[in-house]
Amino acid sequence: MSTAMKGRHKVILSFLLLAASTAMGGNGIDIGSRWELFVDSYLIQDMQGDIALHLHRPTPREVVLVHDKPWEGNTCGYHTIFQDGDLFRMYYRGWGHEDKTEKQLHPALVCYAESRDGIRWTRPNLGLVEFNGSKENNIVWAGTGTHNFVPFKDANPACPPEARYKAVARGEDEYHTSLLAFQSPDGIHWKLMQPTPIITEGAFDSQNLAFWDSVTGRYRCYFRDFRDGVRDIKTASSKDFIHWTKPVWLDYPGAPKQHLYTNQIQPYCRAPHLYLGFPTRYLPDRESLTEGLFMSSRDGIVFHRWSEAIIPPGRNRDKWHNRSNYIWLGMVETQSDLPGAGKELSLYSNERYYEGAGGKIRRYTCRIDGFVSLRAGFTGGRVITKPLLFAGDVLRMNFSTSAAGSVQVEIQDINGKAVPGFGLADCPEMYGDAIEKEVAWKSGGDVGTLAGRPIRIHFILRDADVFAFGFGKRP
Repeated sequence: MSTAMKGRHKVILSFLLLAASTAMGGNGIDIGSRWELFVDSYLIQDMQGDIALHLHRPTPREVVLVHDKPWEGNTCGYHTIFQDGDLFRMYYRGWGHEDKTEKQLHPALVCYAESRDGIRWTRPNLGLVEFNGSKENNIVWAGTGTHNFVPFKDANPACPPEARYKAVARGEDEYHTSLLAFQSPDGIHWKLMQPTPIITEGAFDSQNLAFWDSVTGRYRCYFRDFRDGVRDIKTASSKDFIHWTKPVWLDYPGAPKQHLYTNQIQPYCRAPHLYLGFPTRYLPDRESLTEGLFMSSRDGIVFHRWSEAIIPPGRNRDKWHNRSNYIWLGMVETQSDLPGAGKELSLYSNERYYEGAGGKIRRYTCRIDGFVSLRAGFTGGRVITKPLLFAGDVLRMNFSTSAAGSVQVEIQDINGKAVPGFGLADCPEMYGDAIEKEVAWKSGGDVGTLAGRPIRIHFILRDADVFAFGFGKRP
């Protein structure tokens, strides 16, 4: 492992030490039957050999939407995407400016698109808002808050039906120092929840967002403000979506001070105790270029933020423009076009902002859980976890190897000795590519006798990636 990478791991381990000591209790970190991603070093005790945490970049796919309608334009932005049953929903700002100027062609509007697969999108004719004398359009809102209207479907079990969909948006006061709350019964017909703001300590000129946090049983809101003249992110929480705690700044130990324009923080669907974010790094000294980053947190406040871009502009000339190349809010599962590959994750990013007649939205894909992995070269490496407590009778793993690569798994006792029957010699080399592969030893894969006891997991990798693991029950 390189000196720089070892330094990175020390930084990550230091800022996670407090959280680890809180969760460990007397015997180990209690992960229960949670699915755990290797997005940080929280569970790692030791690494040796040719192995490191590796950031994976999504793959660019097709353009899914071109904003060429009269009520849209080249400054459409702040897209929000989520799956709602069998329907994929997309909300975005419809806005246009004269090419490369700040002269707007029409006021900002809130538009809506939908899809059955997350790939092919349509604009339904909603007949709600008049534009240029006609209501034949996909506009859902034209009142206050159109600059950055960001909805979500409320998963709070106590949420009343008339507020099943909620949104936050910037107020239109002179200094943009207020955040308003909206509600809808169907995601289409919207109204203010109250005329007064819910949060006033911030700048809010960004894609501010909120969601119901099922782990803490509270709403969380993440929004933009300025810290010492630099764009940064604050957070607050609420029990009722109306009364919010005093905002606090996010913390990124070991990360450089940089402008962060958006945050795109959400609980990860397969591991809701993990908060994943795709903030936008804004470079005012480089012609206002932007690019997406990746960060993760276990408490929603302290984040490990990778300095390397997860979606750099690359060879796409439409990305090398002022405020192009944002990653928009929302990850959804879509079908891979590779034979037998099953589901993958789709993200969406913009191109050609301020350029031409209409901006473009491109889809990107990555494997399920595929943000960061333990990656080993062909000479191989090993990782040993901290002491863990688990629940369940089977261990599963998200991994990928080359045809010649391999992964082996050993379960150790708290003193680092192999548990009889679960040693490396008992684990045949695993090779292939699977999202949730059951780990088996010569005696089988039942680990139920070890549940509730402190154990360590010893991974041996060669030309392979391990993205995630977890214990659980067989069906």
